Amino acid sequence: MSDILESLRSLFVPIRSEGYPFIAIALVLALLLGHFAWEPLGWLLLIVALWVCYFFRDPVRVTPVRDGLVVSPADGRVSLITTAVPPAELGMPAAPMLRVSVFMNVFDCHVNRSPVAGRIARIVYTPGLFLNAELDKASEDNERKAFLIESGATSIAVVQIAGLVARRIVGFVGEGTMLRAGERFGLIRFGSRVDVYLPLGTPLRVGLNQTAIAGETVLADLHGSGPAWDYASA
Repeated sequence: MSDILESLRSLFVPIRSEGYPFIAIALVLALLLGHFAWEPLGWLLLIVALWVCYFFRDPVRVTPVRDGLVVSPADGRVSLITTAVPPAELGMPAAPMLRVSVFMNVFDCHVNRSPVAGRIARIVYTPGLFLNAELDKASEDNERKAFLIESGATSIAVVQIAGLVARRIVGFVGEGTMLRAGERFGLIRFGSRVDVYLPLGTPLRVGLNQTAIAGETVLADLHGSGPAWDYASA
């Protein structure tokens, strides 16, 4: 019986409360337009409501626990690996760092998770444009929220970047919060990207275009050995 109950629970993934207004709007429109306007339109909007439920899902994740591991902050595809100066608003040294970008399409889970255990030393929101989040210049031009996380002696930056459709970055935590690796810190509505800035020379554990799972996929190992990313070939 316990196995059956566990299987049933796995079918129903929790939905973030931030999605409730969007779900309600889609359901009301489906009922009204389907009844008073055109029935097929009502069914179409019902499908949209189900998709919104899927979009705001918040599944349980199992995060690998070891000092130095950097896990993906987002579900999606590793779209960029490059060197870049972290956002100036965080007050970090104006020197290049290793930047790993994870692009989320509208079918990916959009709950973002901390890549490392540490303290949030600074959070800065910057309004901006809504360019395609896959473009490199989106890191500088788009609406974004930047986090400086102090993990032991290492400081890293995590930046939520709004995309073409996204119009709201939602935060769950404030400055001074202590986070566990894989702990939720925010979400971005309807398509976007998350950048992680790491010290140069950090050995990567993922490749370009690899699919990443927030809180589970290991992006890099701050204390690991092995070849670092080949900057010269980028």
